[in-house]
Order: sequence, then C-alpha cells, then structure tokens
Amino acid sequence: MFLSSFLRGARRAVAACAVYLWSGWGAVASVLLFCALWEWGAQWYGDLLLPGPLATLAQLRQMLADGMAAPQLLISARRTFAGLALAVLAGSVLGMLAGRSITAAMASRPLVTLLLGMPPIAWLVLAMLWFGMGDATPVFTVFIACLPIVFAGAMQGTRTLDHQLRDVAHVLRLPWWMGLTDVYLPHVLSYLFPAWITALGTSWKVVVMAELLTTVDGVGAALAVSRAQLDTASSMAWIVAVLVLLLAVEYLVLEPFKRKAERWRQA
Repeated sequence: MFLSSFLRGARRAVAACAVYLWSGWGAVASVLLFCALWEWGAQWYGDLLLPGPLATLAQLRQMLADGMAAPQLLISARRTFAGLALAVLAGSVLGMLAGRSITAAMASRPLVTLLLGMPPIAWLVLAMLWFGMGDATPVFTVFIACLPIVFAGAMQGTRTLDHQLRDVAHVLRLPWWMGLTDVYLPHVLSYLFPAWITALGTSWKVVVMAELLTTVDGVGAALAVSRAQLDTASSMAWIVAVLVLLLAVEYLVLEPFKRKAERWRQA
C-alpha cells in the first residue's frame, strides 16, 4: 500500500515537472522566434533604423555599467507598482462585492465600459491638470487605466461561482473568512490572474507614456532624450529593459503564485 501510494505520488510529481519544463521551453522558443524575426528586420533596415538584438543588449549592458539605467528603471518601477497595487487592491475588492449582487453588477457594467474606453492619454491630461508634474500623475494614470480591467475580472469570477457551492456554504453556516478563502477565492482567482497579468502589461505602457510627457526622470523621460538625440540603440535598450522587467514579474512572481493557488485543479 505504501509503495503504490509512493509510486502514484512520484508519477504525479514527474508529470508536473514535465509540464512545467515544457511550458518553460515553449516560452523560450517563442522569445527566440521573436529575436530571430527582430534580427531579420535589423538586417533588412540596418542598425540606424532598427538595431538588432545583440547590438541592443550591448547598449543596455553599457547603460547598466555606466550607472545610467538602474536609477531610471527603479523610478519607473516604483510608479508602476504603486499604481498597479492600488488598482489590484481596489479592483479586486470592489469587483467581488459587485459580483455578489446582480443589481450592482448591472449598474457597474456601463461604468466599466466607459473606463475601459477612455484613452489613457485623456486621463493623463486630466491628471496633469489635477496633480501637476510629479509622481502622482503617472501613478494615478496607471491606477485608473488598470482599475476597470481588474474590476471586470473579479466581478465576472464572482458572478460565475457555482450556486450550489454558495448554497452549501450557507447551509453549513461557514464563517465569512472560510467562505472567502475556501469557496470564493479558488474560483475567482482563475479570473483574477489573467486580469492581473493584463493590468501588469498595461501599467508599464501607461507609466512610460506618462513619464515621456510629464516627468524629467524615469524610463519615459530617458526615451524622450534618446529620441531627441536620434539614438535608436538607446531607445531600443530602454524598451528591452522594460520588457525584461515585465516578463520577470510575470514569470517569477505571478506565475509561481498562480500555480500554488490553483493546486486544487490538479487534485
């Protein structure tokens, strides 16, 4: 009995490792394919218009060695994660509350549509008028651009929860915290993770755009300088640095958390 249980557990562990490794190789293969297409474009247009991957990485390495890149990346990361954290917290909580009531869900749908349809540049202009040219402008723009994405995911996840599970929790008179952690969250998280990843990508795009137009520091401001100097290699290096940070947060922070939170699916 012990041996058969051990073998079943070992087979599940090996299968899980194989799936994880295959997903990693698939991601690496897609990145390599993108780099190959990028190199082909660089060979076609030339380094003046489109530096290749190796030239861009060399420029980024030089910027890091000179101490120019790290401070700007940290400033942009601080603004990005401040606005994103506020959007994730507020959007997740408000979305779950709205999803519990059909009236609240119906009332919030047009507001979510309006917020999603509002261009981030319009929010940026309003934020400049309201908050000036400091950190509050990019942080607010990231928050308001990501909030409806997270809110819609949380509300949809709550609305699609199995009514039988909800009724069982009510009949058993589960404490509210047990109902939240054992009934709602396991299901809602499957909707929240895609929303969080989408909001993560949106937050970096918005903060770079906001810095480009409103601040004197950060990646956006550095891109403005490289554009004025017609330095395509530096511009590409800043873009690659932002994309690397984006992928690092997704695959080193969100993905492990997602796998841990969704272990119940494998069971």
